[in-house]
Amino acid sequence: MKKYWILLLFCITLLAGCSMPTEPNSQNEKQTQDISQESSSSESKDKTGTSNNQKTDKKQNASRKKKSAKSGKLNVHFIDVGQGDSALITIGSHAMLIDAGDNSKGTAVQLYLQKQGITQLDYVIGTHPDSDHIGGLDVVIYKFGCKKILMPDCSNDTATYRDVLDSMKSKGYKAIHPETGTKYSFGDASFTITGPVRKYKETNDNSISLRLVYGDTSFLFMGDTTAETEQDVMAQTKNLRSDVLKIAHHGSKYSTSEEFFNRVQPKWAVISCAEQNHYGFPSARVLNLMRSTGTKVFRTDEQGSIIAASDGNSIQWNTSPSTTWKSGENTQSSSNQTDGLGKAKISSQKQPNSNKASSSQAKNAAYVLNTSSKKFHKLDCGSIRQMSSENTEYTKKSRETLLQEGYAPCGSCNP
Repeated sequence: MKKYWILLLFCITLLAGCSMPTEPNSQNEKQTQDISQESSSSESKDKTGTSNNQKTDKKQNASRKKKSAKSGKLNVHFIDVGQGDSALITIGSHAMLIDAGDNSKGTAVQLYLQKQGITQLDYVIGTHPDSDHIGGLDVVIYKFGCKKILMPDCSNDTATYRDVLDSMKSKGYKAIHPETGTKYSFGDASFTITGPVRKYKETNDNSISLRLVYGDTSFLFMGDTTAETEQDVMAQTKNLRSDVLKIAHHGSKYSTSEEFFNRVQPKWAVISCAEQNHYGFPSARVLNLMRSTGTKVFRTDEQGSIIAASDGNSIQWNTSPSTTWKSGENTQSSSNQTDGLGKAKISSQKQPNSNKASSSQAKNAAYVLNTSSKKFHKLDCGSIRQMSSENTEYTKKSRETLLQEGYAPCGSCNP
């Protein structure tokens, strides 16, 4: 009987042991499934989150880049220096000066820069060694810190040019002769040298020209480059398209060819010259070219200093464009007229420099002086016809004597 009870107990125990793991295993499987689902769900969420974050980051980066491009204003000041050139360009804490007028304008340019809060210049550019462009640079170089001075590999045997060199020497500066195609950074902007392409005989043709770019806006500065060297510039630099063109050589008829102008396609043009100057600037031909293409024109002789402000997308001006379309050639004589092509017609009446006294003086003269601009010319120089009689003087003095007296050789006839 005892044996039956023992056997019964053994069977019950055996059955109980076999059935007990069933529920825990089922629970473990469920927990494993739950964990797997949570893990899968978590991974899915992470992937989704990462994707969204990446999209957000891209948008933020794009926004930052867009904001960076508009972070400051590029201001271009076309300073009124009378018969000459000078332009101050600023962006943030960076500043650059292109030319500084003639000898009498150095202090005026200095005061203009100080009024803008300028204490240091990243770049000082003397486009070429004619006095109406570099005359005031000696004062600027002496008064302000200059990181880089750019000048063409072209000298001039004048007191004005020597003054600039002496000022540089006193500060321990050396000029850089930039090569065409060289690109320089300027804050968030940059500029590329477009000329001179090679070395020329005339100082005007050796002018440094450059294209300044900020965001989607651009400015082209041409110095006193003539139509002949514009051909070299076009051949060397494919992209000359610019919103603003600083017209070469104060609007001279010898510069800004139609072909060159069409390559640039400017919306706006700026002419720097003196009111009632004796050179006939700006010429009727250049004005008619701009008028026929709908280009808006600004002029320092009529409007004083002019300021263009770019945010990288558009350009705003501190004044309205000129609407006079008045040629400087018309100021020489009431008998001057212009034909349909904008070319000056000279009447049969005698011009100021065609009188008998002048002819008599010219017979034995070595040079012709312009006592206003302090330049001397060859007797057959075309610029003489544009000079008024009161500023014209014939002289037998030697070239060396005239240079010592502060006269500069004409950039066109190169006496």
